Amino acid sequence: MRIFSIIFTILAIASIIFSSSNVDLDNPFQGDSIVALIMIMAALCALALIYIWITSKKIQERINKKE
Repeated sequence: MRIFSIIFTILAIASIIFSSSNVDLDNPFQGDSIVALIMIMAALCALALIYIWITSKKIQERINKKE
């Protein structure tokens, strides 16, 4: 599980970096720039979901230790 989260975190960060290079700062809401902005938002959502999942696994481990 730990390797899974690390791999997807690295992929999401790489996606953010790649998409950031495709954004045209003069016209960020036209053409391919809007696709890159959507991809950045999707990767940020994926990162948030991964960290929520990691936190829930830590809470579950603590609950199981108490029982």
